[in-house]
Amino acid sequence: MAKIISVPMAIIMAIVSLFFPCKGEEVNPEEWNTNYPYVFVHGLMGWGSYDPQYKIMPYWGMFGGELLGKLEKKGYDCYAASVAPSSSAWDRACELYAQLTGTVVDYGKAHSEFCGHERFGEDFTGRALIDEWDSENKINLLGHSFGGATIRVFASLMSVGSEAEIAATDPDDISPFFTGGKADFIYSMTSLAAPHNGTSAYGLSNDAPENTDTAAYDMFIDHALELNKTIVTSKETFYFSIPCTATIKNADGTYSADSSRMESIYRSSADEIGRLTGTTDGGYVVDESWLENDGLVNTVSASAPSSAPSKNFDSSAIEKGIWQIMPVYQGDHMSLQGGMMRVNTDVADYYTIHFDMINKLS
Repeated sequence: MAKIISVPMAIIMAIVSLFFPCKGEEVNPEEWNTNYPYVFVHGLMGWGSYDPQYKIMPYWGMFGGELLGKLEKKGYDCYAASVAPSSSAWDRACELYAQLTGTVVDYGKAHSEFCGHERFGEDFTGRALIDEWDSENKINLLGHSFGGATIRVFASLMSVGSEAEIAATDPDDISPFFTGGKADFIYSMTSLAAPHNGTSAYGLSNDAPENTDTAAYDMFIDHALELNKTIVTSKETFYFSIPCTATIKNADGTYSADSSRMESIYRSSADEIGRLTGTTDGGYVVDESWLENDGLVNTVSASAPSSAPSKNFDSSAIEKGIWQIMPVYQGDHMSLQGGMMRVNTDVADYYTIHFDMINKLS
C-alpha cells in the first residue's frame, strides 16, 4: 500500500490550483472531455433523495447548504442515492443498482437464502435515479464512509458478477447485475473517508453481531480485509480515495482529537482510536500507522483497499485500475459531506476542483 501524505489543506489547494481551477473560480466546460453524472452514496445511517428527510435536511451539505445544488450550478449533473442505513455493502450495492436502472431490488438468490431474508426489495420502476446508463452513458460514483465499501462492491459486481449467484440462479431469472461484463458503465469512483480496511473504532476482536449481513459486521478490520479479497479493481475505471484527519500527534506517539476540526461527538472515539494498537483475532497487526484518524475511521484505512493497487496522487500520471490516494483532507469524518453542527464546511469548491479534474481525463 502506498504511504499516505498528510499536509495542511492550504498547501493541498495551492498544489491542485496549479493544474485545476483555483478556489472560487468558475470552471470552463469547453476544456472537459466528459461530463458524466455524479452519483453520491451516503454512509452508515445516512439518507438520499428517495428519502423524505432529504428535502428537509440533505445528507450532502446538511447544515452548510445543499451541496449537490451548488455543484449543479457549476455544470455537474449530481444525484443522491438512497441505500439502507445499516445493511451490508452487498445489500446496499443491490439497492443502488435498482435505483440506477429503475428496477426491483434483487439481493440475489444465493445471498438472500444464505442470509435468511427476502430476495426482492423495493420497486424503482418508473423512477430511476438517472435517465440513461450504459457503456456510452457512464457514471461517476462517490461513496462517503461505508458508502465507499458500497460502491466498491457495486463496481466489482458490475465488472465480474457473482459466481455464487450464477451457479444458484436460472439464467432466465438472474439479475444482469450478477452476470458481470459491465465495468465500462463506470467512469470513475471516489471514496470519501471510507473504511476500506475496516476501522479500529469497533476494537480489534471480532465481537461482531451474529448477523453477518450488516454494515457493522463489514466494518470490523478482519471482516473488511476478507471482503477486500472478493472485490475486483477494474482497468476500465479511474479510482480516487480521499482520507481525512482531525487529530494531533502527541509527544508519546498517540493521537488526540483536534477540537478546532472535530465535532464533539467524535472526540472520545478519536482519542480511543488514537491510542489503540495490537493484533486482531485474525492476526492482522494494527500498528502506529493506524492511530491518526478522523474520529471514526483510521486515516491509513481510508487511503486504499489492502488488496488493490494504489499510489499517491500525481496529476501528471493518473491511471485507470489504480487507486490514486489524494492528499489527506484536514477535517473530521463528516467534513467531506459538508460537516455537522459546530464544525461545518462548504466543500463545494473542493468538489468543483475534483470533478473538473475528472472531466478532463481521457
